[in-house]
Amino acid sequence: MKTPLSIAILGPTASGKSSLAVAMAQRIGGVVVNGDPFQAFEGLAIGTGQPSEPEQGGVAHLGYGVLPLSTSANPVGFGARVRQSLSGVANPVLVTGSGLYLRGIWNQLSELPPVPQALVDRVRAWDMAIGPQSLHRYLRAVDPLRATQLHPNDRSRICRALALHLTTGGPPSERMDGVVRGVPEGWKALLVLPSREVLRERVARRVASMIEQGWPDEVHRAISAGHKADLRRLRPLGYEYWLDGGDLAVIQARIIQATQAYAKRQVTFFRNQWPEIPFWDPDREDLDAAFRKLGIV
Repeated sequence: MKTPLSIAILGPTASGKSSLAVAMAQRIGGVVVNGDPFQAFEGLAIGTGQPSEPEQGGVAHLGYGVLPLSTSANPVGFGARVRQSLSGVANPVLVTGSGLYLRGIWNQLSELPPVPQALVDRVRAWDMAIGPQSLHRYLRAVDPLRATQLHPNDRSRICRALALHLTTGGPPSERMDGVVRGVPEGWKALLVLPSREVLRERVARRVASMIEQGWPDEVHRAISAGHKADLRRLRPLGYEYWLDGGDLAVIQARIIQATQAYAKRQVTFFRNQWPEIPFWDPDREDLDAAFRKLGIV
């Protein structure tokens, strides 16, 4: 009897990690499990890149489009939810682009205190009034360590850190630091990593494809269903530009720029947090190379 495998396919947006996860699940007779918080929300299939039925390749996919938009997601709670899904699956292939939420899934985060919604709303109001770069300077004053970990335009994480600071009165990094490091026992992981220029091109093509698939209509449907406030609160990548409105070409350009910057931050986080994880370039290496790096023959 073969030993069950637990595999994590990681990588920035548009890197090709979802297609590799499908190939991996086909190879080992496994199931793809979503570890991306935004792909877990219902009604956001296009803009968050949830795999379509043809892209799923006949492999079972768990955890996509299952959470109401009214749900609040955080790394600890989402991680517990995903671990519960993983516990009932033989040969799971976890796929995610969120390093912070992966730490939640792998139980590598300290337990965070509940943050009152009033404080969350207060920080978001500041963000709307003065912008993320000003908030980043504020964060640098109260927690220099956490500020160095975040890009000045990473508004979601900046807001989350400041709301936690207002809740506890102390530096967020003291609460958010992981309790353990490394790839957990029983797991094998691979980072999907195209070259920087290729990744930028992939992002641009992906955004254009999402728009062709009807991303603007998806946003309108969510708004019509009363979820505009939820989209503002959750801030899935790119959606805020549709909510702000404007010329299509301008919106597309802004989304591409923001997504390219986000992809760069994703790569940096993965390589800093788990330097021992091997990487695979889908444009220069074949599938067999990915299997070999994971010890699968």
